[in-house]
Amino acid sequence: MSEAQTAFSLDLSEDMRDVQAWVHEFAKNVIRPAAEEWDEREETPWPIIQEAAKIGLYSLDFFAGQWLEPSGLGIPVSFEELFWGDAGIALAIVGTGLAAASVAAVGLPEQVAEWVPQMFGTADDIKLGAFCASEPDAGSDVGSIRTRAVYDEASDEWVLNGTKTWATNGGIADVHVVVASVYPDLGSRGQASFIIPPRTPGLSQGQKFRKHGIRASHTAEVILDNVRVPSRLLIGGKEKFDTRVARVREGVRAGGQAAMKTFETTRPTVGAMALGVARASYDYALDYARDREQFGKKIGDFQAIAFKLADMKCQIDAARLMVWRAAWMARNGREFTAAEGSMAKLMASEAAVRCSDEAIQILGGNGYTRDYPVERMHRDAKIFTIFEGTSEIQRLVIGRTITGLSVR
Repeated sequence: MSEAQTAFSLDLSEDMRDVQAWVHEFAKNVIRPAAEEWDEREETPWPIIQEAAKIGLYSLDFFAGQWLEPSGLGIPVSFEELFWGDAGIALAIVGTGLAAASVAAVGLPEQVAEWVPQMFGTADDIKLGAFCASEPDAGSDVGSIRTRAVYDEASDEWVLNGTKTWATNGGIADVHVVVASVYPDLGSRGQASFIIPPRTPGLSQGQKFRKHGIRASHTAEVILDNVRVPSRLLIGGKEKFDTRVARVREGVRAGGQAAMKTFETTRPTVGAMALGVARASYDYALDYARDREQFGKKIGDFQAIAFKLADMKCQIDAARLMVWRAAWMARNGREFTAAEGSMAKLMASEAAVRCSDEAIQILGGNGYTRDYPVERMHRDAKIFTIFEGTSEIQRLVIGRTITGLSVR
């Protein structure tokens, strides 16, 4: 057996195990006790974010450190633990990460250095970031984005107009990253992303959405009315963007546009979030099945319940392996030749829905009430099959990738 073969391992490093335990303790002792309250309030849990910032969990150092962890598992392992605590509060804590990732993925070094720290702030002065891609008429169909960005050569500024929707931290963030169409005739290939600094005139919050789940996470419209930003705030730079557009017009295949690169990067991360909810549902149902008695025995003794738990455990572990594989590939520069990122997100999100549904079934009438947390977990789970690419879109991406055909 070769040395390369013997080196294979699924064991987390000691450092990763320490981080996992640290985040789990925060999720268990700080997030979980507050989950019901903030779900009912449907408000951003600023005190919890503050607590996370105090210990360094909500910070650029933590996110960057886990993002750059050599195995690629830093973010997935950490996020699974946070979302095991509660999906709504966890998303309020990590929502800034999507905006930060969108700049880090394609931004110039000076853009990353200047703006990503401003999305987090400090423990004494918390800031938030928001990534704004979806629109009222452009959700899964990213190519239909209507928000326009027009270059004003006289002032060397970009002028943005339009309405964004479903934006996590939208309107309350300090730094917004907005995807806009510069050349509508080119569809998604004519789009670019822009950094909108704090207190920029013309940017305002529209309606805040009242949601089925993840209620502690702020989701709102963002309205852009003649928003002017310096030319240097086009992510990746105007020169690079102009070169790419010229190649597209010449019929040369160009790299993917900014919004899709962001989603490709973060899909395994979303899968890890869903895993946390799936595992939380399973853990609660397992403990319940071991304690609850009916017909003179623990309900876990009944094959009908034990088989549900067996299926839940298999789905969670299988999804985790897919998430870890995709995260490892992304960190180590391996191309997603079979849409492995979409595979991970699809399997984990659907596992979260199935496991939370089965958890309610195992708890019976109790599970359907708000006196037990699986009802909230069930509501929270559904979003993972919708945002950052619906399950249908993931299957479309996978189908196109493995067949090489333009599946519709």
